[in-house]
Amino acid sequence: MFWQTSRFRIDLTRPRVMGIVNVTPDSFSDGGQHADADSAKAHCELLLHEGADILDIGGESTRPGAATPDLAQELARVMPVVRHAVTLGAPVSVDTSRPEVMRAALDAGADIVNDVRALRRPGAVEAVAAHPSAGVCLMHMKGEPGSMQSAPVYDDVVAEVRAFLEARAAVLAAAGVAHERIVLDPGIGFGKTPLHNLTLLRDQAALIAAGWPLLVGWSRKSTLGVVTGKPVGERIAASVAAALASIARGAAIVRVHDVAATVDALKVWRAAEAGALPPA
Repeated sequence: MFWQTSRFRIDLTRPRVMGIVNVTPDSFSDGGQHADADSAKAHCELLLHEGADILDIGGESTRPGAATPDLAQELARVMPVVRHAVTLGAPVSVDTSRPEVMRAALDAGADIVNDVRALRRPGAVEAVAAHPSAGVCLMHMKGEPGSMQSAPVYDDVVAEVRAFLEARAAVLAAAGVAHERIVLDPGIGFGKTPLHNLTLLRDQAALIAAGWPLLVGWSRKSTLGVVTGKPVGERIAASVAAALASIARGAAIVRVHDVAATVDALKVWRAAEAGALPPA
């Protein structure tokens, strides 16, 4: 199993860690920490040193109630970091819903478009389809960030999330995007209650059965706070546990803030699965 991206054919036969680089002043757990380009560039380098397989760079906070930057603001936040990141020898993802940002990032050498809106904005499908090999991650979100957590309701959250993702993947296929370029994300915390999120984790196999690799982002999410009673700054252990639970249920990629802790946990998990020490 592979994920075809612009410059890399990523082997997904072992779980991969996507490190989060939020170039924003207001993301829910690390807003402002890497809001300037120099800090964000250094953070890219740190995450790769800690073992990240992929960098995910975003300039729009999608936490509930977050303000939406205008196009010029998002480009100014993201593009200097993307231009640096593509020189570091690892796949680079841009976390955006704007076709203009997608095109600019792909033209600058980025490998993946990671869209929380699953390419539903006008021109987004075309921006990805026009590229010969860029990877794409399609995420499920019910509503928009400003209102998505206002009493979301599903009859069957797993079936509805799967149907949505399959439909979006079919749109891309009709536009000529190859199956191996597409990864799906159930959108933990995006228009879902804690119970919805936990149900998606428990029944994750039904999502994987749709036929595409799954990327999952549990890192520091509020559901972990509900389960543990811990504030966002004290959810590293819970985030790692959720990442491992996702991988044990078949997830191919986990999107995380705490790369070093997740990478160490995965080394132990893989050693336990193999019953052997890793290669020297």
